[in-house]
Amino acid sequence: MARSLDIAFYAPMKPPDHPVPSGDRYMARMLMAALETAGHRVTLASRLRTWDGDGDPMSQQDCKEQGEAEADRLIEAWRRSGATPDLWFTYHLYYKATDWIGPRVCAALGAPYVVAEASVAYKRVGGPWDLGHKQTLAALSRAALIVTVNPKDAERLPEPDKSRLLPPFLDAGRFAEPQEKSNDPPVLVAPAMMRHGDKLASYRLLADALSQIQEIPWTLRIYGDGPARGEVEEAFAGFPEGKVEFCGAAEEEALPELLAACDLCVWPAVNEAYGMALLEAEGAGVPVVAGRSLGVPSVVAEGETGMLVEPNDAAAFAAAVRELLEDPARRAEMGRAAAEKVRRDHGLEAAARTLNSYIQDILPE
Repeated sequence: MARSLDIAFYAPMKPPDHPVPSGDRYMARMLMAALETAGHRVTLASRLRTWDGDGDPMSQQDCKEQGEAEADRLIEAWRRSGATPDLWFTYHLYYKATDWIGPRVCAALGAPYVVAEASVAYKRVGGPWDLGHKQTLAALSRAALIVTVNPKDAERLPEPDKSRLLPPFLDAGRFAEPQEKSNDPPVLVAPAMMRHGDKLASYRLLADALSQIQEIPWTLRIYGDGPARGEVEEAFAGFPEGKVEFCGAAEEEALPELLAACDLCVWPAVNEAYGMALLEAEGAGVPVVAGRSLGVPSVVAEGETGMLVEPNDAAAFAAAVRELLEDPARRAEMGRAAAEKVRRDHGLEAAARTLNSYIQDILPE
């Protein structure tokens, strides 16, 4: 019989109640929701962020000390209350944002340690993130279960036998049934935060690709904001007025309706783990053109819910967008298939069942 558990949840990169929206924050929230849907009681154990984007060993050492102190505080508080957690669950563990709390708590309290979306980069050995890399390996060695959202991550885990696949998921109930579209010209949509690095690279590649098909009718709506907005606007500066609309960051509650009003989601997904924004577009009945990066094929079914092209190939991306813009019947068919697939394979209830089955398997008798 399935047991209902008290679960301590932790996201070292960004807590689920952080004020800045991102795919990471959204996925943390969805994992908590899935655990609760499965009948468990979930508590956010700590908001300590250990993310170090600069490779600063002193910063990592400081995170280590803060994490160990936080772990000791939690251990003492739980022992004093007598209400210790049945299981610890850490979301998104890697060398830039490792977990100094969970393994220490679990060692002291004898609770199973579970990790979701862990990745290992062995090239960081001896480098500026060496401390974070070593602690990630130490945490994974303690884990009883590693829930893998991006299939590519499982290939690099030191103990792949601990890994179980959980397809990316969302609350499909937020999305209405797909409606027929009558946009003239067709509306493209790019929903993504404007950050430096891979996100900016995707925006620049998108601008390059769309500049190659300016002669056919389309408009682009960009839903996103962030520190790289100036560079993103610069990338699209050469387009005619009215061709590209910067809509700012959309509120999470409004996004399904905003996406549903568009005809095609276009996102190059440079080095994208899997792309929650792509899954949201599909949930809204919008087909996708994306780069075949890392875990993106796990959310975009080639030829069924969208088209995938080789990463960093602007000409191939432009050709795929052109193909779907010129075939509205195929776009509509893909949109319907996308919404159906999200409901069937990527909904909250399905994720809750899968995640719970993995957790029940590792519980002590």
